Amino acid sequence: MNTMDIRAILDHLPHRYPMLLVDRVLDVTPSSHIHAVKNVSINEPFFTGHFPHHPVMPGVLILEALAQAAAILSFKTLGNRPDDKSVYYFVGIDDARFKRPVSPGDQLHLHVAIDGPVRRGLWKFKAEARVDGQLATEAGLMCTVRTIEGA
Repeated sequence: MNTMDIRAILDHLPHRYPMLLVDRVLDVTPSSHIHAVKNVSINEPFFTGHFPHHPVMPGVLILEALAQAAAILSFKTLGNRPDDKSVYYFVGIDDARFKRPVSPGDQLHLHVAIDGPVRRGLWKFKAEARVDGQLATEAGLMCTVRTIEGA
């Protein structure tokens, strides 16, 4: 089992607080799958407005957490890390479904698997987020790494 602590995650993602949405990787198998965790805390900046009377993690941020897990899987598969000359883009979401709300105190388990070969630089993934074993969100994701012009 290949685990990653927060220091290793920071080495494999360009994201930083408040947009870093992966706290730990429990298992990653390059060219295959990743199981990561996002600990959902009431201290998250989005909870002050979404919603003050009933805090719920925005679905777009659950999808972003899944995309970040996919990015780690991509970089581990390629055997490299992000740099200042490239950026990892989230380019597509298919069939996103939200099955249950995610609230403060939940531990969001992010499961992402590569869904077929990389074509023209596009990675496809099957992704799901679970809380207490229950499906919270599922989607097909597409991501790519692009060179930043003028970098």
